[in-house]
Amino acid sequence: MAKGKNILTTGDVAKICNVAPRTVSKWFDSGQLKGYRIPGSRDRRIPMNELVRFMRQHGMPTDGLGVGTTRVLIVDCDRERAANLSEILREKGEYEVEEVHTTFETGLVSQKFAPHVMLISLLNGDIDADEICKKISDDEELQTIRIIAMAEHLSESEQNALLQKGFDGYVTNGASPEEIIHKIEQTIAIIY
Repeated sequence: MAKGKNILTTGDVAKICNVAPRTVSKWFDSGQLKGYRIPGSRDRRIPMNELVRFMRQHGMPTDGLGVGTTRVLIVDCDRERAANLSEILREKGEYEVEEVHTTFETGLVSQKFAPHVMLISLLNGDIDADEICKKISDDEELQTIRIIAMAEHLSESEQNALLQKGFDGYVTNGASPEEIIHKIEQTIAIIY
């Protein structure tokens, strides 16, 4: 399976789990394995992070997935802050981390790096976080990316506004590495 493939067919899942495609269809139809149907078709699609959740829940080995470590993309035009956070996440979270500093770079790197999580700083006007969220939600191949805003303390209405725009959560800029890692883990554990 290609590295970074975020959406799988029932055939892909069957190969990974070493079962018949019909078994995967039964898991899907019974609600054990979450995903979606292609409109106008009986074909099913399963997001990679849902498959990982399913396999872990049922004690299935995940070494054959090729997903390896969690991939995190940091989107921040402050290069020093991004580099510091990147180093912390590699060491403490054992994540695979890339950094980008413009909206344009975000699109390019997202296609190649296929991050599981994107941390977007809202502190700088050079990055159009709303546009990034819209592009990700509009692109079927990128829809499984979880987006976390990095912001100052937000009111409840500001938090709700972020969720409405497509963010999956937020952390404050003063958050400890442990808090950031916890938020990443909590966000990728979201079940569809």
